[in-house]
Amino acid sequence: MNSKIWLSSPHVEDKELDYVNQAFLDNWIAPVGPHILDFEYAVENYLEGSNFVTALNSGTASIHVALKLLGIKQDDIVLCQSFTFVATANPITYLGATPVFVDSESETWNMCPKYLEEAIKECIRVNKKPKAIIFVDLYGMPAKIDEILQIGSFYNIPVIEDAAEALGSEYKKQKCGTFGDLSIFSFNGNKIITTSGGGAIVSRNKKDKEKVLFYATQAKEVAVHYQHEEVGYNYRLSNVCAAIGKGQMEVLDKRITQRRFNHSFYQKIFKDNNDIYVFKSVNTDFNSNYWLTCILVSAEASYTNLDLIAYLTTHNIEARPLWKPLHLQPVFKNNLYFGSQVSTGLYNQGVCLPSGSNLSPENRLFIAEVFAKFFKQYSNV
Repeated sequence: MNSKIWLSSPHVEDKELDYVNQAFLDNWIAPVGPHILDFEYAVENYLEGSNFVTALNSGTASIHVALKLLGIKQDDIVLCQSFTFVATANPITYLGATPVFVDSESETWNMCPKYLEEAIKECIRVNKKPKAIIFVDLYGMPAKIDEILQIGSFYNIPVIEDAAEALGSEYKKQKCGTFGDLSIFSFNGNKIITTSGGGAIVSRNKKDKEKVLFYATQAKEVAVHYQHEEVGYNYRLSNVCAAIGKGQMEVLDKRITQRRFNHSFYQKIFKDNNDIYVFKSVNTDFNSNYWLTCILVSAEASYTNLDLIAYLTTHNIEARPLWKPLHLQPVFKNNLYFGSQVSTGLYNQGVCLPSGSNLSPENRLFIAEVFAKFFKQYSNV
């Protein structure tokens, strides 16, 4: 059997190892060091404009601190996209607040502005005005950001952009991760670039960056001794992990090109298949990095998304369903949800396909052959 083809495995080269070795040679094996600042600067330089990056040890920690920075407290309401990974919503609960979930729209698969406003109006009606909104740029696809930000501004509700999967994506030629009051990235091992584990908060001013760093390093006050007047966290990225990220930033544009090439590959092999829809940008306002290429299997097809996933698995090709909406997760079964069945339908029909930037020509050829065999089984059904 062929070596396993992963959904999105880490892709590192010699430069990252050089920087890690330098950290060892200089004995910067600590949660501080020059590579952290270099990595943050590289991301800031890439994003352009007035964006200030603080590197933390995960995207989840980044959302947690972002909520803390916005003053989210016990019993507050935070509106959250339902169609996303659970890490978007879990930090809301860390602060004792309550996530209220909002359905997606069918074009970008992200937070639906219509249902977002419906949720806000209902929460205000019962005297529980939401204290924050978290939308996601899912699978690298920018949300309908202008509409979401306009709603947040109209109701005076701060907005967090969860761009965990969207480094390198653009909305109306502006980089994802630069929208809202705060944005976050993830540099987990499966992301478009990685620091092994890692994340970042992107703030719009230096004061907020300093406050993020304060909370992420145990809320230490300025004093000779350790003085603490607020609760803080041990969330800073290590210098060694930042060394990996520093090297990864040097190849980010190349990685984006490779992911987009994979997306084009899947569009070609499915172009004559009426049962498969390849998720793509609805127009030129939405420029996805195509972190993962995703497809929908038609409800009228003679096979299901799970049939397809199972067949790929037997050929050592990793594929997964799309995210199960959070309002359907048992842990959030009692939380409010505003929407219809868009995210549910996506979950029931969707498949994430191998999309790593290290997908080889041989990998792509094998994937195409396996798909051809699968569809041949159903050609006469």
